[in-house]
Amino acid sequence: MSRDVSIHSWPGSYYINTEKRWENGTLSLTKTMVRFVSSQSKECLASFCLSRITEIKMESSSFIFSTLTVLEEGNVKHWFGSLKPNRVVVYNVLEHFWRERLLSPTSKAPGAESQPSKGKELISLVAGAQRRLEDTGRVLSHQGEQFDNMVQGLEKIDSDLGVADKLLSELESPSWWPFGKLPWKIQQGAKAEDAARAAAALSSGKSSSRNKVITSIPAVVSRGGDSDLKPGCLLVLVSSLEVRDTNCQLLHRFERNEIDEIRAHSPYEITVRQRFIGKPDICYKFLSAKMPLAMSVLEVQYKKKMEFTSEYTAFKATPLSSPCDKEERNWDDGLRRTGQETELPLEVPAGELSQLQVQVLQPSVSQAEAQELKQMLLQLKHLALEAESELERQDEVLDVLTDSTDRTTMQIGKHTNRMKRLL
Repeated sequence: MSRDVSIHSWPGSYYINTEKRWENGTLSLTKTMVRFVSSQSKECLASFCLSRITEIKMESSSFIFSTLTVLEEGNVKHWFGSLKPNRVVVYNVLEHFWRERLLSPTSKAPGAESQPSKGKELISLVAGAQRRLEDTGRVLSHQGEQFDNMVQGLEKIDSDLGVADKLLSELESPSWWPFGKLPWKIQQGAKAEDAARAAAALSSGKSSSRNKVITSIPAVVSRGGDSDLKPGCLLVLVSSLEVRDTNCQLLHRFERNEIDEIRAHSPYEITVRQRFIGKPDICYKFLSAKMPLAMSVLEVQYKKKMEFTSEYTAFKATPLSSPCDKEERNWDDGLRRTGQETELPLEVPAGELSQLQVQVLQPSVSQAEAQELKQMLLQLKHLALEAESELERQDEVLDVLTDSTDRTTMQIGKHTNRMKRLL
């Protein structure tokens, strides 16, 4: 059985209770499993599912030795010591993935079926596609708002250029007003005040739209390396990424144009980097069980800045082999087996007719599941049509922006030449 690719691993030691000794090795975390492999014999000394964990604690052994203990169902206790960089980091990561798995809506209650039906698997796949399409729709909506703000800005520039045209026309005409200050300068000051107020209102509206949260996920956060992983959260906004701690205090804010690289090490681990010349880069690492939800948005917003490592490719390409991953396995083979099992023979013995009828009358997708799938597919169609209409509207807005920009550039060139002639 091939080993699953680990999300993270730490060197340490494991206490073998039967032999009353510690064994050095590597503690690794996969999507659904925790394993400890000996560094000498390469033997797996401990392996258990995240769903079977009942408690994770930081304790001390009888020799006042700092350890991390994991209590498994059946009152089986596992002791891990000498963890590097330290046991707090390992505790934060394990506790995060364990808690998120318990809180996951797809987690099964004790005594429930271990193998989901084909209908449930179909519903899960369609639900994932629906979530991704909804995230893409939100990004398109925010992008459309930015286009609308650009159109408003160009309209304001066009209005200001109209005022400038009038003022230049008056300056180009002979001076006929014999008393003091020219009246159009008084009007010019009033218009400047109105323009300043309008610009302030526009900028406040833009800032509120730029601060809209697209998605937020709990994560284990570290600045730089792996030695200081702490619980926190990652917020994906329209124009930035925010790093916050468990108390929602802002740790750092990456503006969209300041991000140089987003590197995906696995579907659950990314690093965000901002480079500088002459001083250290700012780099944050994020580990999260819900990272795939944020990844779908990041791939749309930061498409040119996303990098996928070889570890990410290996993680995606490695087939699931753990018993705990049965509910995650691709169900194509199951469909083929079902098709083979329900194939009607040419001759049916009389004694086996009732059994065959039972097999035929028990489809892999129930009527309720089929109805739910129908509703979800209708919602997907509706979302796709809305996305298409929004894209068509944005194409029209882009045409308007192009025309307005060309017209504004031409007017600015004309006004510049007129001012040069006046000088």
